[in-house]
Amino acid sequence: MMRDNRRLDFLLLAAAISFLLVPWYRLRGGFFGLGWVGDYLGDDRIWPGVAQLGQWWLWPVPVLILLAAGLRLTLPPARRGGWLAMIGAAGIVWMMTQGLSVGLRGWNWGALEALGEVGGQQAFGAGAICMLLCFAAMIAFGLAERGALKGDAFVLGAITLLILLVALFVFYPLVSMFTGAFQDFDGSFTAEGVARNIGDPNIWSLGCLIGAGGCGVAWRTFFLAICTATGTTLLGLAFALVATRMRLPFKKGLRLLTVLPIITPPFVIGLALTLMLGRAGFVTEFIEDITGWELGRWLYGLTGIWIAQMLSFTPIAFLVLIGVVEGVSPSMEEASQTMRASRWRTFRKVSLPLMAPGIANAFLIGFIESMADFGNPLVLGGNGGVLSTEIFFAVVGAQHDPARAAVLATVLLGFTLSAFLAQRLWLGRRNFATVSGKGDGGRHAALPRRVAWPVACIAFLWAGFTVFVYGMILFGGFVKTWGLDHSLTFAHYARAFSVGFDGGFVWTGVAWNSFWTTMTIAMIAAPLTAIVGLLTAWLIVRQRFPGRGIFEFALMMSFAIPGTVIGISYIMAFNLPPVQMTGTALILIFCFVFRNMPVGVRGGVAAMAQLDGSLDEASLTLGASSPRTLRKVILPLLRPAILAALVYSFVRAITSISAVIFLVSAKYNMATAYIVGLVENGEYGVAIAYSSVLIVVMISIIGTFQLLVGERRLRARVQPAPRINPQETPA
Repeated sequence: MMRDNRRLDFLLLAAAISFLLVPWYRLRGGFFGLGWVGDYLGDDRIWPGVAQLGQWWLWPVPVLILLAAGLRLTLPPARRGGWLAMIGAAGIVWMMTQGLSVGLRGWNWGALEALGEVGGQQAFGAGAICMLLCFAAMIAFGLAERGALKGDAFVLGAITLLILLVALFVFYPLVSMFTGAFQDFDGSFTAEGVARNIGDPNIWSLGCLIGAGGCGVAWRTFFLAICTATGTTLLGLAFALVATRMRLPFKKGLRLLTVLPIITPPFVIGLALTLMLGRAGFVTEFIEDITGWELGRWLYGLTGIWIAQMLSFTPIAFLVLIGVVEGVSPSMEEASQTMRASRWRTFRKVSLPLMAPGIANAFLIGFIESMADFGNPLVLGGNGGVLSTEIFFAVVGAQHDPARAAVLATVLLGFTLSAFLAQRLWLGRRNFATVSGKGDGGRHAALPRRVAWPVACIAFLWAGFTVFVYGMILFGGFVKTWGLDHSLTFAHYARAFSVGFDGGFVWTGVAWNSFWTTMTIAMIAAPLTAIVGLLTAWLIVRQRFPGRGIFEFALMMSFAIPGTVIGISYIMAFNLPPVQMTGTALILIFCFVFRNMPVGVRGGVAAMAQLDGSLDEASLTLGASSPRTLRKVILPLLRPAILAALVYSFVRAITSISAVIFLVSAKYNMATAYIVGLVENGEYGVAIAYSSVLIVVMISIIGTFQLLVGERRLRARVQPAPRINPQETPA
């Protein structure tokens, strides 16, 4: 009881400070800049909530806080818990309702004008956001006092906070975007555009199957995603097996090559493939000269997109599968071989089934990545567009049809969520736990020959192709004009990253500004993404709470929607009150966190499915709290998943283009947006030089992540044999 009262006292104190002292509305110069402190008393725009009570819609906030304080003084925790939860929910609902209803110039919706005229209000600032967090904590503490989830306030607080964040940064932008589909140019609501596009044969046509023409964009995208997911999963598994189960030279080099494509802007890979395999590519011309075949424009379309996506997304499958392959307990393989099973039967009947969660997650991520890919189809699509590029042109193209963009986004979301549901049904209620806390020999069974040789050949052939593509990319940064004038030069690197000295180092290169901005935002977003993703995975796997399945579906939505739609929806949602972030670094950080979080979630779920629940149950039984159990028991066993989440989120924050291009500003310009500008201006050499430097920097930082996170060690600890003194040896 004393603990419940103490944490509620801290919560009420934080709520009082938020309302009485902290600026309630958004500050133009930013809260953490502290430039507002000097004008705190004289400028009413930076006053706290208590000084803004002339606006009647703020009165319910202090009333609810006073009610919570009254409950603290009059009722014991067992009787007040339900009331606290209702007060917290009422506070969140009221603040969001009034924030959406009252804008800069008054009511946001004409129907509310019947309630009378109101003055405008700015976007929420630090005080209002802290108050929202206090109301969310009040819900968690109230439910804990009622005994929900064994009264674990940490678990309840994490669930409540994640639900609030997902609602704000996933559902709210999507609702804002889809609302635009039912608006005419004059702002009136109409369903005409949706009705016109939902039955469009260009979306649903199956003419390619019956010989009556091409396939619609929906089925074309679906077929491409199936091919990409299958290919990337098989290649990722091959690389994971080579890296963990085979004693071959250059294995560390293979690990590096699997990561290279993911740290490259997609259009650079497309450009390299075009100059190699395009209509005038040197490889194409070489084949035509030798064979006499007319290859034509075979690269432009689904074939070229598929090759580029295989290069781009195989590393993601590898990062997901490497931890799963390493996590198969050697004791189970040893038991199979002890019972006289062959290496092939052990691999087929024991090892491979235990990798099923990772294989299913790698396929799902490859499918969703292909569906949402924007850069590769834009460069190599030719006349065969996919859903993501069609959405882009529907929004920013000459047609400017938001209704069509909303319909196409809904189709894409239906495909991805269907794949997610199929994966869940396939895995079912099977148990894949392989790490139980018991010691084992720590040596995995060797691969059977019928698996080892094909896997090694496939891995090294694909690695050779990857080396060739990247050699072309690096070569392009050192020639005057790639494809025309191959005279060697360092001018491109000098223009992008030159450094002067004028009483100190001066960054004179044209790329430095966007480079430092990109590194700063990526270094902030990566650990946040890993924390949120792995915490969510822990809640999904280890906790049982109402709506868990719906919550997991909601998390996948941000990953399933193309980056183009994410960028536009964020602009529409966060350009005006109540939450205004357009033109700031925060909108980029939150976009990266919630766009990339599903990879951390899926990787964490796959890895945690191998950890026996008795591990954390034993910790809790011995008196450890949930945070301590998570930190001391679970996280050390999830190091491969942590590394995968850090690497993926960091890299995607640097290489993403489809969402970033809508969210950058003059002050916060990202590397990919700047490179796109270089490509549009025909400065291919500088663009390739910039991309090459990014690749080197990302490799260095990924290696640093590897050193900081370390490796999960499941091997039995071998104690040295005791030394025997010959003089003490009995005769």
